[in-house]
Amino acid sequence: MQKIKTFLWFDNQAEEAAHHYISVFGGDSKVLNTTYYNEAGPGGTGKVMTVDFRLAGQEYIALNGGPQFPFTEAISLSVDCASQEEVDTLWSRLTEGGEEGQCGWLKDKYGLSWQLVPRGLSEALSDPDPAKAERAMKAMLGMRKLDIEALRNA
Repeated sequence: MQKIKTFLWFDNQAEEAAHHYISVFGGDSKVLNTTYYNEAGPGGTGKVMTVDFRLAGQEYIALNGGPQFPFTEAISLSVDCASQEEVDTLWSRLTEGGEEGQCGWLKDKYGLSWQLVPRGLSEALSDPDPAKAERAMKAMLGMRKLDIEALRNA
């Protein structure tokens, strides 16, 4: 059992969001458990309260808790992407109904912020040649979806 899990507060889309994320990440991603409100709870008897799910080996809990705590960019999920193709695919799926941000950040249709980070970004930004690192930083700041080849060539 994973000791620390990310807990995501949704208005009433916890189950829908969990299934969406599972479809985006595939692989070993799946719903692990679902709990339901009963007569003692505020959500209405029989309605989904929480959904425990796994994405790419990481476990999360989604709660249908109501509208009082919407997501902000103060918290985001950072995804290590092995290739530009993975960045492109995830970007397309996660921005569907959401919005693009700057520097590889986006908000999905539920308002949750994500960072899609291609491998090689850290190396480009910390190149031993300060001029190269600065050019990579300037290039990144002008991008929405990150393009690792363009960052390397900067």
